[in-house]
Amino acid sequence: MSERFRIDVNDGAAILTMTRAAVNNAFDDITIRELTASLSELAGNADVEAVVIAGEGKNFCAGADIAWMRRAAAYGYDENLADAEALAKLMSALDRLPKPTIAKVQGAVYGGGVGLVACCDVAIAADDARFCLSEVKLGIIPAVIGPYVMAAIGARACRRYFQTAEVFDASRANELGLVHEVVPASKINLRIEAILASLKQGAPHAKAAAKALVIELAHRPVEAPLIAETAAAIAEMRSKSEAKEGLSAFLERRKPRWRGDAG
Repeated sequence: MSERFRIDVNDGAAILTMTRAAVNNAFDDITIRELTASLSELAGNADVEAVVIAGEGKNFCAGADIAWMRRAAAYGYDENLADAEALAKLMSALDRLPKPTIAKVQGAVYGGGVGLVACCDVAIAADDARFCLSEVKLGIIPAVIGPYVMAAIGARACRRYFQTAEVFDASRANELGLVHEVVPASKINLRIEAILASLKQGAPHAKAAAKALVIELAHRPVEAPLIAETAAAIAEMRSKSEAKEGLSAFLERRKPRWRGDAG
């Protein structure tokens, strides 16, 4: 069991809670390595249907741990590259996790914490959340998290916030598309539960395929190759047992009986 986070599984939902509240759930090299390994395990766990990323205490995640940054100040290029590649692996693992992911966000969300939010499929913020892409204040850039943040808020907004390192509130994050909803802090657990209930209505393999479809379609022109690929994709899904069960349930006016191992 990690000292940096805990995982609680309840009714198919894995709640991964960062537990370093004393340092605002900032992460270091050890946290990054352990989180990546845990996400890999969750990806292959048939009992887990969805993953919620949360932070214990007042703040979701304040980015990089100060002690880690102090050590990194003495690193050469090769050591810095290894650190960056490890963080890139974590972001990719979360972004491409073959299960729905929800970011439960409150308080400070800085640097890499913004990256975690951007990598999740659904992001729900408490009204006290505040965000900052603060890297330039440290003489660095949000390079590893950049592709995910840009996919969420667009290049135009990135040109501003990557430069100014301004702090913006949950309402602005919602306007930008970084978070999907803003709710009172006292209501966030109820909203997460409602979304998890909605997710349970979908077929496991279909949800994984739909997530992969979004990644595949992003920024591609609607031309003959893409049209052919999407036609083939839906034809393949229709031939699977999940689709047969979904159609049968609809026609019989009953709830579908999904199986995580449906072929």
